[in-house]
Amino acid sequence: MSKGIIGKKLGMTQVFGEDGSAVGVTAFEVEPSIVVQVKTKDKDGYDAIQLGYGRKKQKRVTKPLQGHFKKADKGNFRILKEIPAEAGNYEVGQEISTEIFQVGDFVDVMGTSKGKGFAGVVKRHGFHGGRASHGSMFHRAPGSIGASADPSRVFKGTRMGGQMGNVKKTIQNLQVWQIRPDMNLLLLKGSVPGSRNGFVLIKQAKKKVLKSLEL
Repeated sequence: MSKGIIGKKLGMTQVFGEDGSAVGVTAFEVEPSIVVQVKTKDKDGYDAIQLGYGRKKQKRVTKPLQGHFKKADKGNFRILKEIPAEAGNYEVGQEISTEIFQVGDFVDVMGTSKGKGFAGVVKRHGFHGGRASHGSMFHRAPGSIGASADPSRVFKGTRMGGQMGNVKKTIQNLQVWQIRPDMNLLLLKGSVPGSRNGFVLIKQAKKKVLKSLEL
């Protein structure tokens, strides 16, 4: 069974271990997530739960969503995320807090990376570019992208300039370093995608679970 919670990234800091060594951690504000909907294989084709996080004024929510949120009777939410879960273990309106994790657990964090605008092939893909000497006239250009008369087109996936960042990313196997329930804080060792105040989904690590089952 997978378990997870929604959090808001506050930024990075460092904490000190018992031996005095500094550890870089990412801090998250993790208020209780609310189970807005329970999906079942019989009705929806798969088992999952939909979590809501971050309150929103009712006048800023569409009528269909107001009806959707009314079933949980916990207010209106800014963020909705789904995680695979067995329907019998959850019910609509249930609160999920940091208690589902313990210090030392491994988690996967899903977020949206920072958008960096348009970038050329040198910055975006690490192309070497041409000579930097005077008169070269070929410095940071991508070079030829075609393939002559056959196939007379540019292949899909050809590395070119374009928007850099602003994509969904998952960082796996981050360790839960500290949990502070009184402050709704969760500290994970390492860095995660996204800017400050960005929302992420923190789930039980998939690969670590599979590895432990094999043993």
